Amino acid sequence: MSDPREPLRISVSRDRCVGAGMCVLTAPGVFEQDDEEGLVLLLQPAPAPEHRAAARMAVGLCPAAAIKLNSPQSSDS
Repeated sequence: MSDPREPLRISVSRDRCVGAGMCVLTAPGVFEQDDEEGLVLLLQPAPAPEHRAAARMAVGLCPAAAIKLNSPQSSDS
């Protein structure tokens, strides 16, 4: 299991996004929606420690699975 304090990277797929807005409601410091289509905008690809728990939650809440959480790879597992 990964350490919640360890750095992580977030990526989004605007092609998959359905504009539900769960990410913005859950982690407004990390995500936003564009004004034209209501699709996800990633504000922080590497969220600050205080935003990591909310970002992880947003990944799980996304109904379109448009958000991916990518923990940094280490040389030892």
